[in-house]
Amino acid sequence: MSSQESENAGTLTPEQRLTPTNLDLRRACIVTIADIETVQACVAYENAHQNREPILRRLAQQAAELRAE
Repeated sequence: MSSQESENAGTLTPEQRLTPTNLDLRRACIVTIADIETVQACVAYENAHQNREPILRRLAQQAAELRAE
């Protein structure tokens, strides 16, 4: 991922990260989250709007990976 792509990934809102209908795109939007605060914002958004268990599990996995770094 180029630095420009990384910068653009950091500017996505939780809604933009979690609403793509393409599963691969949604997965990519989650794995590019670089900080716990963004994961928390995405979890809050998902809980308030759709509460999809697979998305919440993937966000928890991303948070665990970030904490391990």
